[in-house]
Amino acid sequence: MKRVLTPLALACLLAGTASTDAIAYSGMVVFGDSLSDAGQRPEAGAPNNPVRHTNRVGPTYGVGEAYGYTSPMLINQGLGLAPQVASTNLARAANGLPDGNNWAVGGYRTEQVYDSITNVYDPLTGTGGSQVRAGLTYAAPLMRQRDGYLVYLRENGLGIDRDTLFYVNGGGNDFLQGLVPDAAGAQAAAGRLAASVEVLQAAGGRYFMVPLLVDVPSPVYGGVFNPAQQELADAFNAELVTRLGNIHAEVIPLNVPLLYREVLADPAAFGFDPTRNLLGSCFSGCASIDSVYGITGSTPDPTRLLYADIVHPSTTMQQILADQGLSILGAPWEIGLLPQAAESALDGARDGLRQQLRADWGAWQPLEQWRSFVTGAGRQSDYDGAQSPASGDGSGQGLSLGASYRAAQDWRIGMTLDLQQQELELGARDSDYDLRSYLGGVFAQYHDGLLWGDLSARLGYLDYHDLQRRFALGQTTRTEQGETDGWLLAVDGRLGVELAVGDPRLRLSPFVSADYARIDVDGYREDGASSTALSYDDQRRESQRLGLGLQARYQLADDAELFGEIAREREFEDDQAELGMALNSVSGVDFELNSVEPERYQTRASLGLRQRLAPGLALQLGYDHRRAADDRQNSLGVSVVMDW
Repeated sequence: MKRVLTPLALACLLAGTASTDAIAYSGMVVFGDSLSDAGQRPEAGAPNNPVRHTNRVGPTYGVGEAYGYTSPMLINQGLGLAPQVASTNLARAANGLPDGNNWAVGGYRTEQVYDSITNVYDPLTGTGGSQVRAGLTYAAPLMRQRDGYLVYLRENGLGIDRDTLFYVNGGGNDFLQGLVPDAAGAQAAAGRLAASVEVLQAAGGRYFMVPLLVDVPSPVYGGVFNPAQQELADAFNAELVTRLGNIHAEVIPLNVPLLYREVLADPAAFGFDPTRNLLGSCFSGCASIDSVYGITGSTPDPTRLLYADIVHPSTTMQQILADQGLSILGAPWEIGLLPQAAESALDGARDGLRQQLRADWGAWQPLEQWRSFVTGAGRQSDYDGAQSPASGDGSGQGLSLGASYRAAQDWRIGMTLDLQQQELELGARDSDYDLRSYLGGVFAQYHDGLLWGDLSARLGYLDYHDLQRRFALGQTTRTEQGETDGWLLAVDGRLGVELAVGDPRLRLSPFVSADYARIDVDGYREDGASSTALSYDDQRRESQRLGLGLQARYQLADDAELFGEIAREREFEDDQAELGMALNSVSGVDFELNSVEPERYQTRASLGLRQRLAPGLALQLGYDHRRAADDRQNSLGVSVVMDW
């Protein structure tokens, strides 16, 4: 599936998160513990209801009512992928339903996460593979087992799809089950979790999301801050980040501990009740069920609480966690469009000059005289996202100044200056990207009555002065801001021949065109170091287009001409781009994610009218339309032309 990247691409963007990156990822596979479990255990008394470690969604929160989704399930949903289900659920197997690709199991320690990826089940020792037991430890009765993920692939002659997104979490149960008595134990647990990523990468995995371990108190410890546990969690996360930074893959470290602190700094903004003990109470399943919003409270409502039970986040927090991940996955679809915004400005300048050259066709100024023009133009874009991650709108205004000098009977030379302002509003939360471009150019034109041609070159400065990436974070909208600049170099030309049509008022000419552009956008860092703020590498966009077209001019009256053009262009630099990124709050781990992919073909059409007001003075109207796939761009310009 192609991603529109011609001038039209500048307003295509990931909308919020829904189906944001299904273009980039073929599927999602999850490994981990209860924080990621999609429902491995059937509910007692309601075997077709999978148990997930968050709250039920109501209305009575009783047996048989569905549990909410965990955060990786919500990420999967946000990517527009097939519904995520558990890998080893006994009830699904009994009902003849296929196993899913969420291998996370509540209670897993880091070595068991690794086993669920790499090992076969050993019935003698009761270890290895994917195991679901009636309780959260291996001491509980076994309900169902199967060999690990890579074993399953190998036995079925399958391999890892390079476009699969892997989500790997773990470490909490190592702490809860007493395996982390000191810093060395924390580092060892982090190493085991990193080993799960390493083995998947060695088998062909490329894209990974790995959340850091939460370090804020929970009801399991009464919501009381424990400095010793904090230090061990810090040691775990530091070792995990170091190991992840050395893996040759695109690993996204989710700064979950920082996200929790951001939520706790302003809980009301995220929908939580700040008057409640959010760290020490829960909805159900802990010693301190909230007396207002808990299941036995006066007005049960788990969405107002941080914890669903003794340690697991409520559905409200699950959504916030998912949105954190989706905001990172979606960023390259927005930021990757910055070079294309510049390409749109460039094409606007090209279209404006061509409008003038068509209007002058067969009616150049006298020898050794100048003709100048001033054009004001507005542009509007509409993108429905049918073949892109999202939809958006773009608007822009421009001022163009130009002059040509007739140096010989068949030759003109000239210069142009284009000043443009563009504003893009993209996505469900209206990300706002502003670009000011300053383009200077020169051109030459030849016309001998039969053959004609023109050649132009431009150099421009790009000022991305206000870049606001907006996205959902639970019920809130977060904005990450930055600014950068860049430059462009472009050369384009056309060669055509006039046709004999027998009507002196009508002129027709087919032509071929060739356009080249190089656009460089400097990398930049979004302000601050929040859990979602990112830094971006330099970007370069090169475009090479060839086109075929037909232009026409019709003499309406002695002082008025109608002219137009239609052309079809083919882009040869249509490989998908990748954007290098890193979290500002996590040093040492950078990653590259798929970004925009140019559309191979586009169609453009132009129509103009020039009316002479007096000798050497004319008023001109011009309309330009571009279309690539289902995206459209329209512009309208007004010019004053004067000979001197």
